[in-house]
Amino acid sequence: QVQLVESGGGLVQPGGSLNISCTASGLTFSTTAMSWYRQGPGTERDFVASSFRSGTRTNYAASVKGRFTISRDNAKNTVYLQMNDLKLEDTAVYICNEQTINDVDYWGQGTQVTVSS
Repeated sequence: QVQLVESGGGLVQPGGSLNISCTASGLTFSTTAMSWYRQGPGTERDFVASSFRSGTRTNYAASVKGRFTISRDNAKNTVYLQMNDLKLEDTAVYICNEQTINDVDYWGQGTQVTVSS
């Protein structure tokens, strides 16, 4: 059974930093693409960042490029999202996605990130 468990969310002031993580089980982690999405109140789920299987290729949404960094530790089956210079509009539930080589998607429950002064 595939499980994705996010952690590390919380409350942070504008301009602050937060590192969230997602630990996966049930698949061969090194063969899957890992991504972060986010969903704010009353909004669609939006793509944030992705890390392809080897971790050497990454992709970011324009709104977070230069502020967020995705990384993965295949030995720990974990993907991280380092978020710097957080803005009010970054407030959302951050959801981990794991995609298999056959394009099957699995989703975590999400972790809340709130940026507020």
